[in-house]
Amino acid sequence: MQNTQNSRIASIDIFRALTMFMMIFVNDFWTLSDIPEWLGHAKTHEDRMGLSDWVFPGFLFIVGLSIPFAIKARKKKGEAQIQIFWHIIKRSLALIIMGFFMVNLENITSDLLPFSKYIWQLLMATAIVFIWNIYPNQKAFKRIPEWVMQLTGISILVFLSIVYKGGTVEDPSWMKPHWWGILGIIGWAYLLCATIYLFIGERILYVGIVWIVFHVLNVMEFKEIFGMPIHINLMVSSSNHTSVMGGVLTTLLYIKYGKRHQIPVFLGIIFVMAVLSIVYGFITRPEWGISKIKATPSWTSICIGISMLSFSLIYIISDVLGKISWASIFAPAGRSTLTCYLVPYFYYPVMMLIGIFLPEALKTGFIGIVKSLLFAYLIIYMTGLLEKVSIRLKV
Repeated sequence: MQNTQNSRIASIDIFRALTMFMMIFVNDFWTLSDIPEWLGHAKTHEDRMGLSDWVFPGFLFIVGLSIPFAIKARKKKGEAQIQIFWHIIKRSLALIIMGFFMVNLENITSDLLPFSKYIWQLLMATAIVFIWNIYPNQKAFKRIPEWVMQLTGISILVFLSIVYKGGTVEDPSWMKPHWWGILGIIGWAYLLCATIYLFIGERILYVGIVWIVFHVLNVMEFKEIFGMPIHINLMVSSSNHTSVMGGVLTTLLYIKYGKRHQIPVFLGIIFVMAVLSIVYGFITRPEWGISKIKATPSWTSICIGISMLSFSLIYIISDVLGKISWASIFAPAGRSTLTCYLVPYFYYPVMMLIGIFLPEALKTGFIGIVKSLLFAYLIIYMTGLLEKVSIRLKV
């Protein structure tokens, strides 16, 4: 068990891996029919949330959990503030670019492309690998310099942007940030939250204040003064920043109270915060409703509470009790999370291009759910195989 203030805790990597597994699982629901309503996403007009509606804010929470450890590690290496800030910018920009292309893939118009949209998707995913793969000092990569691979990837993205057509046949449009995408949202939220933490440091009170301020900004997105909106634009909804800072605050509480004799204190604080977040979310439900699509403060608070409780449970199992072997089958998703997220961008178009389709019986009801669970594990297994051939993305 790891119990020192400066140790990275196993539960963060396990939580990340499990959440990535869940993300792949729910992202495969588009292939299914006749599945329980509570598993899927709630629609825009609905005041509720399904399992799918927690997964993304859960991942944002994990991004926050990792920020203090990542920045501390860089400081231990002797990096100055400006060097760490530059790393934050580069990492954020990479995620924003990936998200931008992925969102535009969703809005592409096949009839206006010079080739299949599935080819466009494969080229996009390949370019991302070329640019952001970690190239080890091995014979397989010595023949081609890293900068050649990266320049090739950049050239592919430029080419894809040139041939891109969205909109309709009658009114075509070029690439634009429709909603930034999952990776783009992570990029924007990480940029602001990591930068704030870089300058605030491990001051729990200040981080807590920032967390509350982000929540207030999320509330302001639904308020008006004299009929005028008072929304302060942070590129994406402040709901996302609130989730990330909730993770940062949780890690700082661990750093302060994570020693063996103080573990009950740490868990007690997190439990109280989680319950208060969930209760607050339900109390304010009549005001804003629970909606992921609208990013309501009620939904945000409930998801943060669920994330805190989930993390606490995994922390008890893995770090307090030392039971970590059960999570080994999910480990590649925790080590190579970005790779794992990208693998389906190869899988789906390849299946479409070669014309492999599962029978409807395997995509319906309970059998369909089992299929998506097996698919999620297959993606994680493939991620592990890619690691063995030195394909592992990192920004």
